[in-house]
Amino acid sequence: MSHTELTPTGSTNNPAQISSKGPDEKNGFPVDTTSHSISPSQFCSEEEIPEGVCGCCGALRPRYKRLVDNIFPEDPEDGLVKTNMEKLTFYALSAPEKLDRIGAYLSERLIRDVGRHRYGYVCIAMEALDQLLMACHCQSINLFVESFLKMVAKLLESEKPNLQILGTNSFVKFANIEEDTPSYHRSYDFFVSRFSEMCHSSHDDLEIKTKIRMSGIKGLQGVVRKTVNDELQANIWDPQHMDKIVPSLLFNLQHVEEAESRSPSPLQAPEKEKENPAELAERCLRELLGRAAFGNIKNAIKPVLIHLDNHSLWEPKVFAIRCFKIIMYSIQPQHSHLVIQQLLSHLDANSRSAATVRAGIVEVLSEAAVIAATGSVGPTVLEMFNTLLRQLRLSIDYALTGSYDGALSLGTKIIKEHEERMFQEAVIKTIGSFASTLPTYQRSEVILFIMSKVPLPSLHHAMDSGRAGENRNRLTQIMLLKSLLQVSTGFQCSNMMSALPSNFLDRLLSTALMEDAEIRLFVLEILISFIDRHGNRHKFSTISTLSDISILKLKVDKCSRQDTVFMKKHSQQLYRHIYLSCKEETNIQKHYEALYGLLALISIELANEEVVVDLIRLVLAVQDVAQVNEENLPVYNRCALYALGAAYLNLISQLTTVPAFCQHIHEVIETRKKEAPYMLPEDVFVERPRLSQNLDGVVIEFLFRQSKISEVLGGSGYNSDRLCLPYIPQLTDEDRLSKRKSIGETISLQVEVESRNSPEKEERVPAEEITYETLKKAIVDSVAVEEQERERRRQVVEKFQKAPFEEIAAHCGARASLLQSRLNQIFEITIRPPPSPSGTITAAYGQPQNHSIPVYEMKFPDLCVY
Repeated sequence: MSHTELTPTGSTNNPAQISSKGPDEKNGFPVDTTSHSISPSQFCSEEEIPEGVCGCCGALRPRYKRLVDNIFPEDPEDGLVKTNMEKLTFYALSAPEKLDRIGAYLSERLIRDVGRHRYGYVCIAMEALDQLLMACHCQSINLFVESFLKMVAKLLESEKPNLQILGTNSFVKFANIEEDTPSYHRSYDFFVSRFSEMCHSSHDDLEIKTKIRMSGIKGLQGVVRKTVNDELQANIWDPQHMDKIVPSLLFNLQHVEEAESRSPSPLQAPEKEKENPAELAERCLRELLGRAAFGNIKNAIKPVLIHLDNHSLWEPKVFAIRCFKIIMYSIQPQHSHLVIQQLLSHLDANSRSAATVRAGIVEVLSEAAVIAATGSVGPTVLEMFNTLLRQLRLSIDYALTGSYDGALSLGTKIIKEHEERMFQEAVIKTIGSFASTLPTYQRSEVILFIMSKVPLPSLHHAMDSGRAGENRNRLTQIMLLKSLLQVSTGFQCSNMMSALPSNFLDRLLSTALMEDAEIRLFVLEILISFIDRHGNRHKFSTISTLSDISILKLKVDKCSRQDTVFMKKHSQQLYRHIYLSCKEETNIQKHYEALYGLLALISIELANEEVVVDLIRLVLAVQDVAQVNEENLPVYNRCALYALGAAYLNLISQLTTVPAFCQHIHEVIETRKKEAPYMLPEDVFVERPRLSQNLDGVVIEFLFRQSKISEVLGGSGYNSDRLCLPYIPQLTDEDRLSKRKSIGETISLQVEVESRNSPEKEERVPAEEITYETLKKAIVDSVAVEEQERERRRQVVEKFQKAPFEEIAAHCGARASLLQSRLNQIFEITIRPPPSPSGTITAAYGQPQNHSIPVYEMKFPDLCVY
């Protein structure tokens, strides 16, 4: 048959097209419009010819092919022939078994047109496929979908941006269709890879690049919608898919500033905002995470962490925080703890990374934890704090050694101490911010947990020896107490017995007597945070002698029964540590301000008449410390103690509202203002204190007199007998051991205490006369006796845990020898040898010696024989 055009008479059908003309650039595609037409109506009827019979004439072609051919116009600029498309749709609905053949033929035509660059017909073919997909939902649609996906893949493989966008749009329409029948063998691996590649487009033209990236994001969104809720489809949550999808979305989120680099005109701004790949990527990421089930969270989060690592995005922190805010607000609340666990694991995995990287991870963890706490944190509370405290200790080791391996060597990465300090501050801030969101009971557990990690020499806790070990212990104590202060800030608990349990208070107060001034200050601030339950703390930030404390607007409530019980149990312990803290030489202004705040808050929050009396006795004892100066304190410290006593007694006198008491305090303060201003806080606690060089000649008019205070308060119903007694703290082993003892000194002291209590050292002590004061002292100090016994047991355990083996062996050997000698004495007394029938024999030195005869050789009387 010749290649001339055959146009039979009366033919109105649309011909098949064979291109031979030049391209037409309409709609962005070069299109051939020359064709040779064949009219099938001249040669045969509309009945379908079997597929095996074929020829050059259209009439010999199957009906579905003729219907497909008819939808293509002679000129592609005319677009899809709608009437013929309706016929094809009706035919597909009437004969659904032909749908797969229609798809295969359309696919064949599209591939041929793509190869011949007839892009106008490519657009018409994809439009026809879209309409068939929307109309047909029969059993055979799966085979048709395979042809459709094959055509979409062909378009995506093209290098033409417009074809890629066309294929993506068709795939998105397909993704929104809910299929009636499942598919067991369909795969979307190619589409995930190709769409991810499009998300990373680097086309020279910015506008085309933006369109390609947006098409890639839309394609990934379509894949997710098509597969995420269908268990029969390919599992999109597999790592092989998530490792492509998530980084592609993050890449476009990361380059948001690039999309906004071209500032559009005001009229074009809304359109540009809609075309922003960053916003589209964020919506897609939110949709993806919102559909994630419990078991898929890990696979979705891990690529995020890897992407941030690979692109060094932890150090600026801004993008990393933004990503995890999107994640935390998108996932279901009950899955929040899984994200926290992933971040904690990643922090552990990067324990040897740069401090800036670890600080970035901790900052992200802080933001995520606060959001997670509003939902469900689950069992990760203590796990999170344990990980952070472990990282804190590792950072201290890195800062001390200067390397991640503990020793400097060739090729070792040098660590910058200021970066490690920045990381430590970030950890402490994270601990505080997360703890502030926890309920009271969980917060109490965290407080006890942190306190248990503080290394203390007086308790059975691991302590490092040597100079480096002392530095490590000190830094660890400071960092953990800082963390504890962050957690305790804002802590509200109506019951002080629950807020400060005995085991916690014992450990906390044992650190209050350490040599390090910074540690002591942290302990005082922690106690203030726990006791302040009405927000009065900031009102005592400066020490002063106000003539009217009503301007402070203090919030005062009546002491509850639980608080009374707490003070009866722990008041002497608190007073003792306050008293001993006042005697420290290394105290500075902040220490005295903290001591004043602690005394004031105890008076407001926990005071009854008995507590007020004891506090006044305590402050008067502090005044005596400054006056007698047995500790050889510097002049500043003595003046500070005088000023501290004046400020507190001025406060407590106005709180008790006893006129005579207020008058006495006011008179002494006025006398000091005139003649001894260096004994008042206004002259002492300033930037340049005005001190006296001679404090030995302080006259009685400058001092608060215990007899006068006892007299005026006794007339108002206070216990005058107790007020007359000077306060004397009961020193315990805890005070001596927790002071500034090294491990060797502690152990030697324990051995001395034990040897002093051994039977060999026992001496008869004359019986003590039992008086009223003795019984009173025994009742008051019963708690101290229990603490001493508990401390003695801890010391014994600590000795056997930490003392050298030779010392323990020698000590045990001495105890064993002592025990054996005592047993021998007892045996000699209780078990004497039987008398010898042959009497006694004389020793070589003329001394009689009992001779023992074995039982079997003895001769017994006849009465003993049976």
